[in-house]
Amino acid sequence: MPQLPMSRSTLRAPRLPSVARLALAVCLASGFASSAFAAETTRYLALVDGGKQAGQQVVTRADDGTTTVDFIFKDNGRGPELKETYTLAKDGTYRTYQVQGTSTFGAKVDESFRRDGDKAVWKSLSDSGEASVSGPGLYAPLGGTPAGFSVVLNALAKRSDGKLPLLPNGSLSARKLDEAEVTRDGKTEKVQLLAMTGQGFTPNFAWATTGPEPRLFAFIYPGYLQLIEEGWQGNANALETRQKAAEGKLLVDLRQKLGHRFGGTTLLRDVRVFDSEKAQLGEATDVVVADGKIVSVGKAAASLKYDRSVDGGGRVLMPGLFDMHGHLSRWDGGLNIAAGVTTVRDMGNDNATLQQMIGEIKAGTLLSPNVVPAGFIEGESNFSARNGFVIKDIAGAKSAVDWYAANGYPQVKIYNSFPKELLRETAAYAHSKGLRVSGHVPAFMRAQDVVDQGYDEVQHINQLLLNFFVDDKTDTRTLQRFYLVADKAADLDLDSKPVQDFIATLAKKQIAIDPTLATFEFLHQRDGELSPIVEGIADHLPPDVQRGRRSAEMNIPDDATAARYNKSYAKAVEFVGRAYKAGVPLLAGTDEVPGFTLQHELALYVRAGLTPSQALQVATWNAAKVARVLDDRGSVTAGKRADLILVDGDPTRDIADIRKVSLVLQGDTAYYPSEVYDALGVKPFAAPAKVAAAK
Repeated sequence: MPQLPMSRSTLRAPRLPSVARLALAVCLASGFASSAFAAETTRYLALVDGGKQAGQQVVTRADDGTTTVDFIFKDNGRGPELKETYTLAKDGTYRTYQVQGTSTFGAKVDESFRRDGDKAVWKSLSDSGEASVSGPGLYAPLGGTPAGFSVVLNALAKRSDGKLPLLPNGSLSARKLDEAEVTRDGKTEKVQLLAMTGQGFTPNFAWATTGPEPRLFAFIYPGYLQLIEEGWQGNANALETRQKAAEGKLLVDLRQKLGHRFGGTTLLRDVRVFDSEKAQLGEATDVVVADGKIVSVGKAAASLKYDRSVDGGGRVLMPGLFDMHGHLSRWDGGLNIAAGVTTVRDMGNDNATLQQMIGEIKAGTLLSPNVVPAGFIEGESNFSARNGFVIKDIAGAKSAVDWYAANGYPQVKIYNSFPKELLRETAAYAHSKGLRVSGHVPAFMRAQDVVDQGYDEVQHINQLLLNFFVDDKTDTRTLQRFYLVADKAADLDLDSKPVQDFIATLAKKQIAIDPTLATFEFLHQRDGELSPIVEGIADHLPPDVQRGRRSAEMNIPDDATAARYNKSYAKAVEFVGRAYKAGVPLLAGTDEVPGFTLQHELALYVRAGLTPSQALQVATWNAAKVARVLDDRGSVTAGKRADLILVDGDPTRDIADIRKVSLVLQGDTAYYPSEVYDALGVKPFAAPAKVAAAK
């Protein structure tokens, strides 16, 4: 089974993850029988956007039990191409295994495993090892194909205790959530929805056949991906509806378990308040919260009656953090809340799914940050990302803008295949409706062009730097949009007139930049190196997550290329620092694993030359202002929502202390990050705040 991803949400984003993480999105789709079956060839479909085929998998099983898998998945101009071969032992686990090919962003994949008796040996491009194993042990590949999950199901079915040991470490278990009937050509079968736990941070779900040797029938990622055996795809929508309901029940239970009702009046005593407007830390004082609102900031009167008090002990009290570039799933809430992220700007999602999430958040049934939605608009092409609205003409573009305006979206996001000839008129129309305009730079355009034609904001550091490396014939819907920057930014003279003029234009027009620097660490990470996003916190993470974050995403064949890509990434960080100092509005976003990525993003801003206080201001006051919610949150101010975090340390001196959140208030609900992290398999970074009931 392929290594599970850091977060299911990474599969939702227009930027897909590495094959090691993408594998989950498709690994649950391959409903194969065990090696006891006769030779056969089976085809499976990967469907996006309600039925558009984005990939396929051809599985050939020989009479001797050898299984060969040819797999390709292409969405938004990228995706893995893999060839896998394996044989199974009697207990259903791998006896031999090999996979080769390329990952989502072009990195080489070459991984193998074998077991002889009690000796297991494995090798990938990012790690190698061996172990002495008595009894079953299923190897968990880093770069495998969808076929892996059928192996899991068969091996699990052979275990009387319901737990499947994994190699190099960990174990898997499955729990049945639902059962449904599916039909095809007058034939009816029963399938069951399983929740699988033991790898990654959250459960993963699969529809499997029933019986003594279950195989996977379909994997559905609600709102994004439907993977199902060819011929049965007419059942996918009904299964998705049932799965969303089943997941919803688990999520309600999680919210009830981890959320603590803080009704009435709460006294936060002896806290140092971070003034996000001025980027300054104040002296110790008190903050009073009542029924989800901040009542006062200042020493509380001795006569104050309160329901509970929080012992601040001189700790830092801040506004909740903003992640200004998320692609939310219903399971992202834990990692966000535990990191102190109380608001996420969703930068592109399935509209129905996002509306459902917003409704669940308002109803108090979903553990999640609050959402500021950005409406996704893409143009029709073979490279299109199938989020939001995909349009062909100006009428379609205006219709999309109208829908987003009517549904309370404060901005729209333009994407890679948007027709460049429609951009100026679409931007003007969005502005006439009161919406901001941001996005990627459409193919055959430069960042300067979109700024000239009406953008208020540009997403991603590569989209900004491509301004200096492309012309009107460069198709940036391919992997070129990553490799051009990795190769050429090293030689970019940031003092040159083109660069300085571009930065000056951004500053003059107050064009915000959302660089997602942390996400783009993948531009220079090599196989075997731990992702910088989690480099300083690896010992807090589950072992399988640590292992999965050592896989490269880019093709970096030698030391010379690595040195060049490192230099290019350093230039990207420096560009952001120079832009900020020139007065360009900066926004902190992730587009990667929730929570941890934002914390690393802020650390990169400090590396770029911001003070820790300025970096915190970017993720609070500045974000709330751009998101148009500053009157409601973004500062510790009387009258605003009590979206607050208590930090056990001083992040205004050491930005790494932002990880040490001991209490999160989200309106009238409190969360202890230590409890949330425990539920996700993460070692906490701070002890829970001391809360005492009034005497």
